[in-house]
Amino acid sequence: MPDDRDDRMEKFLAAAERMRLGDYVRFESDRRARLFDAFWQGVARGLGIMVGFSVLGAVVIFILQDLAQRNLPGISEFVARVVELVQLRIK
Repeated sequence: MPDDRDDRMEKFLAAAERMRLGDYVRFESDRRARLFDAFWQGVARGLGIMVGFSVLGAVVIFILQDLAQRNLPGISEFVARVVELVQLRIK
């Protein structure tokens, strides 16, 4: 029976080392490291949102311009006005 416990303990310790459990515990106990990490995660998230919104906005403007050029009744006047307002804001 003690041999079985020793084997299980060895397997547990090996798994904890593979997971770098010690590094994780040290990280969680270091407030400065956690704040630094959270700050950079926020910066990356903000940049990602900014780039994603810019790309999405450009695609929407492109689609609206295409719809305005097709002269669809009822829609094209509205789309043309929206595109015109957006282009005035950009300049």
